[in-house]
Amino acid sequence: MAEPRIDVTVVVPIHSVHAPVRDVVAAFSRELDALGRQWELFLVFDGVRGKAFADASEVAGQFHGRVRILALQQPFGDSVCLTAAFEEARGRQIVTAPQYVQIDPHELGALLRALDEGADFVTPWRRPRIDPLLNRMQSSAFNWLMRRSVDMQFHDLNCTFRAMRREVLETLVIYGDMYRFLPVIAHRQGFRVLEVPVRHIQEWGGAGFFGIGVYVRRALDVLGMIFLSKFTLKPLRFFGVIGGLFLLLGLILSGSIAISWLVYGGGLWNRHLFQLGMLLFVLGVQVIGVGLVGEIIIFTQARNLREYRIERIVEHAEPTEKEPRHE
Repeated sequence: MAEPRIDVTVVVPIHSVHAPVRDVVAAFSRELDALGRQWELFLVFDGVRGKAFADASEVAGQFHGRVRILALQQPFGDSVCLTAAFEEARGRQIVTAPQYVQIDPHELGALLRALDEGADFVTPWRRPRIDPLLNRMQSSAFNWLMRRSVDMQFHDLNCTFRAMRREVLETLVIYGDMYRFLPVIAHRQGFRVLEVPVRHIQEWGGAGFFGIGVYVRRALDVLGMIFLSKFTLKPLRFFGVIGGLFLLLGLILSGSIAISWLVYGGGLWNRHLFQLGMLLFVLGVQVIGVGLVGEIIIFTQARNLREYRIERIVEHAEPTEKEPRHE
C-alpha cells in the first residue's frame, strides 16, 4: 500500500526532561488540521528521557503514526537532531520549532502561505518580544552584529521556528551550531529567503548573562559565518589581509630597529622588539601561505563547486510582440 502524501513535517528537538511535549503536539496538530494539511511531527530527543519521553510515547500512540519519536543515545545538539529528522521526513515542506510553544500557533499558516507563494525559506521575526530586557539586549546585539557582518537584513536569527521547502535541506549541510545561521546559508546558496513578523507568546528560562564560554563560542560562530558567507571561494582575501597586517607590523618593528642599529650601532638580537617584529613577519608570511594553499584547492576543485542556484530554464519562450514584417 502506498504511503499517504505528507504536506508538512514538523521537527521539534527536545533537550529537557520537563519539555511540554503535549502542548507542542496539541498546538501544531490543531493548527495543521485547521489548515487542511497532511502532516507528521518528529520529536527528536537529544539524549534525554524522563517525563517528557514518557509523555511523547503516550501522545504518539494517540496519533496513530503521525507523531514519531527519534531518540538519540546522548546529547549531540540541534544540528544533529535536525539532520536525523530530515533524513526520515516525508513532507514537501519542513517546519522546525523549539521544545515549547514559543510562537502563536496561528502564525504557522503565515509561514506556510509564504512558501506556497514562492519563498524557499521563511524565517520569523518575533515582534514584539516578551522576554526579559537583558535577553532582548543580548539578542539585539547579536543580530545587529550579524547584519553588519554578512550584509543581510535578518532581525531574529535566534528564533528556530522556521519553515522551508524540502529542496533547501537537500542542498545545505548543517553542522555544529550552524543551524542558527540557516537563513544566511540558504540566502547565500541562492534560495529565496523571506522574513515574516510573528507573535511571540512565551520564552523558556529566565534572564541572565551566559557564561564566558557561550560568548566565546558565539563570537567564533559569527567569525565562521563571515568567512563562509564572504571568503569561501576567495580564501586569499581573508588570510591575505590578516597575514599582510602581521607582515607590515613586523616590518615596521624590525625595520626601525635595524635602521637604528645601522645608524647608532649595537647588538640586534638582544632587542626584544626586533625579535617580536621578526616573529610577526614570519607569521604573516605563513598566514598568507595558508591563503595561497586555499586558492590552489579552490582552483583545482572549481568544477565541483557551485555557489549559485538556477531557478528555472525556459526552453521555448513565446514572443511578447510580433516582429514587424519587412516588405
